[in-house]
Amino acid sequence: MDQAVVPGPDRWPDHWNVSDPELIAETFSSRIWKVRLADGKPAVVKALKPFDDVADELRGAHYLSWRDGIGAVRLLGFEGHDMLLEYGGDRLLVDELNEHGDRHATEIANEMMARLFSPSDAPPPADLQPLRERFVSLFNKAELDRNAGLQSPYRDAATIAERLLSNPHELRVLHGDLHHDNILLGERGWLVIDPKGILGDPGFDAANFFYNPLDRHHDLCVDPQRIAYMAEMFAKTLGQRPDDILDHAIAWGCLSSSWHAEDENDEDEASELAVVAAVRAVRASF
Repeated sequence: MDQAVVPGPDRWPDHWNVSDPELIAETFSSRIWKVRLADGKPAVVKALKPFDDVADELRGAHYLSWRDGIGAVRLLGFEGHDMLLEYGGDRLLVDELNEHGDRHATEIANEMMARLFSPSDAPPPADLQPLRERFVSLFNKAELDRNAGLQSPYRDAATIAERLLSNPHELRVLHGDLHHDNILLGERGWLVIDPKGILGDPGFDAANFFYNPLDRHHDLCVDPQRIAYMAEMFAKTLGQRPDDILDHAIAWGCLSSSWHAEDENDEDEASELAVVAAVRAVRASF
């Protein structure tokens, strides 16, 4: 991208009255700046770049506005493609896992889901994405494998996903990307960041935790005791059966793997599919 069109402080509205911008992260979709508000408190500006999936980020802003600080960082300002956000904190849930253990981190993740699914008096955002649209890549990959005569995990996962999408336990507003790096600890306790704004079965929001942290696929994420513990805990919170949660995890894992396949990222695809196989093995015991 031409450096001249990369979003920066020069386009932020004056009425935000922020100062001391410090670039703390950059992704394919945005630049993240830590700034100071007029009262001296820290905040974050998420400045979106022009990219194909910008609607994902805009739905996320609408989700944050709807949650109004309950379980999520507050949206303090929203101008064009720039968001002024409450500062969520410096400590990630993955840091908690590394220092105090996975079960402790899983309990926090579970509590976060319960908070995010707490009732709201406000009407839900109007532009929520139907969950089925998130699964296009998995269905495409399954069709390719079917046409090639391959008995792949994608085909089985697509069948599971179709069943889950056609018969949801319930339809709720979903964060859409819950994992250990999107849950932060700050002044107001644990809060989530970076929602996608999706409408679908709450089991989808539990599924990603089985595959995180990403650098623990080889040990933690394939541990059958961990998989079963997560399934039972999340099922109780969401009012579903553990096998339903594991089905969501299988569908999610193959969806994520299909994205890696599209990117020809063989290493991450294989790593993700190894966790899928471990989840499948536990699922067979329920």
